[in-house]
Amino acid sequence: MNFWEKITGSDMTKELKIFESRVQKLPAEYQAAWEKVNANLWPHSDFTGRNLMPILDGVLGLLEEAAADGQSVQEVLGDDIKGFCSALAGEEGAKSYQDKWREQLNHNIAKKLGK
Repeated sequence: MNFWEKITGSDMTKELKIFESRVQKLPAEYQAAWEKVNANLWPHSDFTGRNLMPILDGVLGLLEEAAADGQSVQEVLGDDIKGFCSALAGEEGAKSYQDKWREQLNHNIAKKLGK
């Protein structure tokens, strides 16, 4: 990735288009689940969203394998997609910009208090 791609985000746009082309090959049930997963993971992104690319790729790979095996979405993701996404993002260490700001604020306050 060169500097220009990093600044403009064109590298992420390319990756997201590749993800969408892969999603179009999935059954409708899986496409709907992908939309929910996609919507529930983005709040866990950092400022650029690059931290989510490996997570999204992994989830999409999981959905592709499950579709090929003939499993239902509920068997793979469970009934609580939002909880699945929260657990996945937390396990992968994906911190949102709010988490980073909170840590920075707590650090600065502790520093001012002399701790």
